[in-house]
Amino acid sequence: MINILRWIVFAIAAVAMNFPIIVTLVTSFKSPRELTANPGLWVQAPTLENYAAVFTVSDRLNIFLYLVNSLAVAALGTLLAVALALPAAYAIARGKVGERTLLPLIVNLRAVPLVIFAIPLYMMFQWLSLLDTRLGLGLILTIVNLPLALVILVNAIRDLPGELDEAALMDGATRTQILLRVIAPLCRPAIVTGLIFGFITAWNEFLFGLMLTTSKAVPITVGASFFFAASGGGVQWGVASAVMIVGALPPMLLGLFMYRQISGSMTAGAVKG
Repeated sequence: MINILRWIVFAIAAVAMNFPIIVTLVTSFKSPRELTANPGLWVQAPTLENYAAVFTVSDRLNIFLYLVNSLAVAALGTLLAVALALPAAYAIARGKVGERTLLPLIVNLRAVPLVIFAIPLYMMFQWLSLLDTRLGLGLILTIVNLPLALVILVNAIRDLPGELDEAALMDGATRTQILLRVIAPLCRPAIVTGLIFGFITAWNEFLFGLMLTTSKAVPITVGASFFFAASGGGVQWGVASAVMIVGALPPMLLGLFMYRQISGSMTAGAVKG
């Protein structure tokens, strides 16, 4: 009986937490006529016309371009952030370089509202001709992802015994070789976790995509807003819901498929010799 009550509570909590997603998904399968006549959660006549409208390329709307842009900038912002964070984390964890100043400063920068950087970044990117480019947006997402990647990797390296470094040094290895051949393989779960969280964060970024892109490098988070306006005025709720579902699928699927990897990294303890 207790187990049944637990599952009931769990089901209620799951529905409550995911209610906006459920409503969006249901709305995406309703025609405009049914949305007016049947605003509830039950779909009387499911249709794919909203998704067909989303994937119909026009001069003004191109969801394929938005998805490719998001994939490109999220990959760049994630890979570059982890690549920069790994040697920095090694220097902080092993050499205590900037442990009391640099690390807290970088972590606290992530807590600052990003909108504060809007005007100076826009002016800088305009001067560097990086506005509306995948490279420019990817570099910004690197900065956004760097604090989290650094914290994850610093904690992972701290969990590794220092004797590993000492043994490698006695064998004649350099610090670079130790980092790449000893530390990095042992920190693979943490690296993968940093990549996953970084990709999801970069994919969902809206502010800088809105601020720094106009047409060529527009990500899906910004491009999805272009589908709201109907040609005759008003809002196409069915089409808007469909494009939001399409845009949310990649990070959701990534999180589901890599759940065990993430949980394993979070529960990993120190390596015992």
